[in-house]
Amino acid sequence: MPHRPIIALLAILLTAAQPSPAESPRQPVLVELFTSEGCSSCPPADALLLQLDAAQATPGAQPVIVLSEHVTYWNHDGWHDPFSNEALTDRQHQYGSRFGLDDVYTPQIVVDGAQQLVGSDRVKLVSAIQSASTQPKIPITLENVQWSGDAVTAQVSAQPGAASATLIAALADDSDQSSVLHGENQGRNLRHVAVVRSLVELRKIKGPLTQQPIQIKLPSGVHPQPKMRLVVFLADNHNGHILGATMQPISR
Repeated sequence: MPHRPIIALLAILLTAAQPSPAESPRQPVLVELFTSEGCSSCPPADALLLQLDAAQATPGAQPVIVLSEHVTYWNHDGWHDPFSNEALTDRQHQYGSRFGLDDVYTPQIVVDGAQQLVGSDRVKLVSAIQSASTQPKIPITLENVQWSGDAVTAQVSAQPGAASATLIAALADDSDQSSVLHGENQGRNLRHVAVVRSLVELRKIKGPLTQQPIQIKLPSGVHPQPKMRLVVFLADNHNGHILGATMQPISR
């Protein structure tokens, strides 16, 4: 189970700078963790993401949407991460280019596509979330979310104004755990939250979306879990910053 005192501390930090009743309610902040079960530095970051997600149950907490994105470049080192996905490695490389990094690394957290930090740095993470929460966001609504075979379908509505953006959807397991038999984490039982199994750039947009149909499929060999999450967000085409995001739990 996540460590309760740490969850309480995160909840306090995330509620410390809430808007007054006269101000607009805060929009969700998207937190992406790039991680791997083959990386010995990653379990503390995985645990921090679990704690951040658990803190969302606290009334008044800053809304945060988390995604655990398992990369592939550790798979050669004795353990093949069963949740790794080449598309997520590609996404991290895109961020690496935008941030001017010499190379990608794990664990890495990206907050709203605008700030990157070491994935286990709790203090910097809370600061980045609080900063991102002050930025204006585009509300996104989901309707008629349902399973259709091995795919999830939904209708998306948003008003991005004049922004040029890409509509992106992620389908994630609500939670996962794994007993690692080899590699740097040999012998450890690892727990993860919001594990991305599919991430798709659906379409470029400029202008309003009104009940836009979307579909996101699971990759071949990946089976639907009883509890999953559909995350849909808009990314600025110029700098990759997240303009708006929403999440809806889905059950099988």
